[in-house]
Amino acid sequence: MGNFGMGELLVILLIVLLLFGGSKIPSLMKGLGQGVSEFKKGMREGDQPATPNNDKKNSKTPKEEAN
Repeated sequence: MGNFGMGELLVILLIVLLLFGGSKIPSLMKGLGQGVSEFKKGMREGDQPATPNNDKKNSKTPKEEAN
């Protein structure tokens, strides 16, 4: 199923070109690249252990909870 020949790839590229136009494709690829880099950045940040400073920023003091 994953073995695409040159003919199949050309047909897929032609369909994409017809659907989006030549001027829209670079902006689509740029958005896709930014999305992938943000995903990787989030994965790296998710692997880091939580620090006490992060917990203090998000927690409320008893005065703030009463309001």
